[in-house]
Amino acid sequence: MRAVRVTEFTDPQEYIIEEIPTPTPGPGELLVAIHTAAINFGDTLIATGRYQVRPKRPFTPGAEFSGTVVAVGDSVTEFEQGDRIAAMGFVGSSRSNERIMGGCAEMAIVPVRNALRLFESIELEQAALFRSNTETAYFGLVEGRLRMGETLLVLGASGGTGYAAVALGKLMGARVIASASTETKRNIALAAGANIAIDNNAPDWRAQVDAFAGPNGVQVVYDPVGGDYTERAFRTLGYGGRHLVIGFAAGTIPKLPVNLPLMKGASLVGANLLRAWENDPISIERNAKFLIGLFARREISVPPVARRYTLTETAEAMRDVASGKTAGRVVISVHSQH
Repeated sequence: MRAVRVTEFTDPQEYIIEEIPTPTPGPGELLVAIHTAAINFGDTLIATGRYQVRPKRPFTPGAEFSGTVVAVGDSVTEFEQGDRIAAMGFVGSSRSNERIMGGCAEMAIVPVRNALRLFESIELEQAALFRSNTETAYFGLVEGRLRMGETLLVLGASGGTGYAAVALGKLMGARVIASASTETKRNIALAAGANIAIDNNAPDWRAQVDAFAGPNGVQVVYDPVGGDYTERAFRTLGYGGRHLVIGFAAGTIPKLPVNLPLMKGASLVGANLLRAWENDPISIERNAKFLIGLFARREISVPPVARRYTLTETAEAMRDVASGKTAGRVVISVHSQH
């Protein structure tokens, strides 16, 4: 089988295509023929060694993908050959095992706990785009105690996790302000259900947010961006507001003046799905099954696919995502190469 391999942490990263033996599933594992690998911003950080966890090298990048089970290991009763699944994440305890499943390949070993069976109504390409972003967004909004009627401000609202936060926030009864950098991206956020979409670079950005939020301000900020955008967004919070720290797509970790939470009576809430997965797996698995049900019933969706690449074009796909300029999602279409 062919697989993309990362042998050293470099930035920019070099992605080597290798022919490696097809693995055999062990107890509690599945062998999956990969259909589509979704490329997230986190994948670019992992491959360049800038993520919070560094997988053991060499490894195959791609933390999220969909495919079909072709073999099951001993003691596996939850899945059988032919099942369609969406897979996600690190294997075991990320900080001690330092293993990632690796979707940029023709086949992958997937532990049962990392696999989610798909409803027949869900297409495999869309399934690859669903899990990490939707589960992250839902976990964050629950941690942020978002309530019906509150105002939710979503930064990076057209990206995978921002789009999911818009859709879920609307489903939870919030008034949703989307912030994005281009008209195309703002239209994607509006399609997800945002009440209003604001130009991230508008000189009167704060005034537009305040005008929609009203005198009580924003109650929850969903922030996967970081950088200079964090403090600006935090300042829109009203009394008792919650600012969710999701990630740092802007490339820098912000430094927030701690007098702001004090003066506003507001909270900074870290929403780390990876740590929650390791510390409360039962709740996270329950959330995943709940969300895939919503997706199957078309109550929530995923962003449109902007570009499809082949396995040999993985480097280009990664650069595309890292640039932050693409409106919509980027995928590796593996199935056509089998």
